[in-house]
Parts: sequence; C-alpha cells; structure tokens
Amino acid sequence: MPAEGGRRGQQPFAVQTLLRIHFTQQWFKLSDPAMGEALHDVPAIRDFAGLSHWDERIPSESSILRFRHLLERHKLAEQILATVNALLQATGLQFKAGAVVDATLIAAPSSTKNQSGERDPEMHQSKKGNQWYFGMKAHIGVDADSGLVHTVRGTSGNVGDVIEAHSLLQGQETHAFGDAGYPGVDKRPDARQTVRWHVVMRPGLRRALDKDKDKPVDALIDQLERTKARIRAKVWDQKTVTAMG
Repeated sequence: MPAEGGRRGQQPFAVQTLLRIHFTQQWFKLSDPAMGEALHDVPAIRDFAGLSHWDERIPSESSILRFRHLLERHKLAEQILATVNALLQATGLQFKAGAVVDATLIAAPSSTKNQSGERDPEMHQSKKGNQWYFGMKAHIGVDADSGLVHTVRGTSGNVGDVIEAHSLLQGQETHAFGDAGYPGVDKRPDARQTVRWHVVMRPGLRRALDKDKDKPVDALIDQLERTKARIRAKVWDQKTVTAMG
C-alpha cells in the first residue's frame, strides 16, 4: 500500500549519512555488524551521521555493506581519498617531504568465489614467513611527518611489496622508508632519482651487529635502524584501518 504522500516502500538513506557512516567505520576499524551496533548504542555516532532523532531509521549492516560495494563498483574510494588529501594539504597537515610505504595481506577464505562461481582471479596465495595466506594485498603510502594515509593500492596477494613501492609516492618526496620487504627498491627501473630510500635491515643481519663500544660503527648502524623503525611506526596502525575497509 502506498505510504503517505504517494511514496512506496522503504525510502533510501541520504548519501551524506551513508558517507559519514562509512568514514566512521574506517576510523574506528569497525566491521559491518559492529558499525550497525554502534549506530544503535552510541548517540555521538548517530549524531555525526545525522540520525539524532529518536524515531529515525538506522541503516542495517546490509545497507552499510551495499553502500561500500557501491563505492567500490564506481571506483569512488580513490576519488574520496584524493579529495580528503587535498583538504588536508590546504590546511598544512600533509607536507609530502617524506613517505612511509608498507603492505598488508587481506586474508579471505580459500573457498571465496566470484559471481560466476569460480575462484576470484584477484585472490591469490602468498607466503609470509613460514605461513601461507590466500587473498589480496593492500599497498599503503603514508606521509612520514603527519602519519596520514595518502595512497592505497590493491593487488592480488602474490604481488611483491617492492613492485608497488614507487606507485605509492606522490611525486614530491625526497625520502622514503620501507621495511625489509623492499630490497633493491632504489635500483628498479621506475625508481626516481630524487628520492632517497631508507630500507630496514633484515632481522638476521641486525642481530649480528656487534653493539659493544669496540665496534662503534655497528652501534651507529643499530641506532640508525631504531630511527627507521620509529618513523615506520606511523604506518602500522594505518595498515589495520585499511585492511578493515
């Protein structure tokens, strides 16, 4: 039966509301069900989403999921990130003098199938340490000064970290930092001569350093590695946020 005013069925939520919910979900690392519960349980989150009236409908977890898939289908996530970055740069919160790059595996069940009932070609097996994973990989570029994410690229899980390293730079960096998964990054054909890379030493080599006073050079190298680790720490929390998105 038509609703009052001639409208039929449940009316859609405002795009602004769904965008605010989507951003909140990323900021607080919430799954779709957890985001739905937060809208019911946390008044501040409802207020931010523009759902402050007690009798307003709350989007379900399926609505939240469908909206995220809509963004993915129209490739809007990159445009949103670019807009946010432009606003941050306008307020001086990104300086682009340095970047920290890293990658994180996004695991999926090995039974994951696409709409054709076949294994999704974007998913692939990848080995990290002594453990095998199946899924995709998120390659992330973070501003070294502010710790803000500026670039995210998704690939199948078997794509090497070093292959995507230079695609994570914005073009104005003079220094870039990466973990031991980026050997020879400065020797690749797409390397930029204006960027100096600081790649973390492999754990085995670092453990072999003699840090006694008799070996001041080794002690100095160890201190340099500690400095690299402190700078790279800015990307670790962002990896979790990106993987949840």
